[in-house]
Amino acid sequence: MRLTRRLIAALCALPFVAACQSGPPRAPLPLAAPVDLPRFMGDWYVIAHIPTFMDRNAWNQVENYQLTPDGRIATTFSFRKAAFDGERKTMKPTGFPDAASGNAVWGMQFLWPIKADYRIAWVADDYSRTIVAREKRDLVWIMAREPVVSDAEYRALVQRVVAMGYAEAELFRVPQQPVNQRQ
Repeated sequence: MRLTRRLIAALCALPFVAACQSGPPRAPLPLAAPVDLPRFMGDWYVIAHIPTFMDRNAWNQVENYQLTPDGRIATTFSFRKAAFDGERKTMKPTGFPDAASGNAVWGMQFLWPIKADYRIAWVADDYSRTIVAREKRDLVWIMAREPVVSDAEYRALVQRVVAMGYAEAELFRVPQQPVNQRQ
C-alpha cells in the first residue's frame, strides 16, 4: 500500500517537475582561456549589458580591475545615476579568478560569503574588447577600453552575445560620454 502511494505521488509530481525545466540544454559558455590577468587589468567601459537591480538606469559605467599581491582582483564599479551629471555611485566587489579555468572564471564577491558567477567569455586579441557572461545567461556585459564604439562594432559584439545564447532584446546600450567630456 505504501509503495502504491509513493508511486502515485511520484507520477502526479512528474508534470510539475517537467514544467520547471528551463528548456533544451544549452552548450556551455565559451571561455576566453587563458586570460592574461595583467593585460586584463585597468578600466573597462560598459557598452551594453543586461542590467541588474543595482545598475538599472546607470550611465557612464566603468569597471576597474586591479590585481592584488594575493591574486585577487580589487574591483571598482562606478556609474552616474540616470544622467551624465547624476549622482555618482560606486561599488567595490572582489574578484577571485580560478587558475584552473585559465583565469576566465571568477567568483565576484559583493557581499561575504556569496561569490557570483563571472565568466570572461571572449576577449579581443589586443584586450580592447571583452564579453563577460554568466553560465545561467541571465546577465552579460559588453565592455571596451574606450567609452564609445562604432555602430558596426557594436552590432558585431551583440551578435557574439546572441551566439552565446542571450536574447538581443534584453540588452541595454549604456549611455557613455567620451572621456574628455566626463565630470
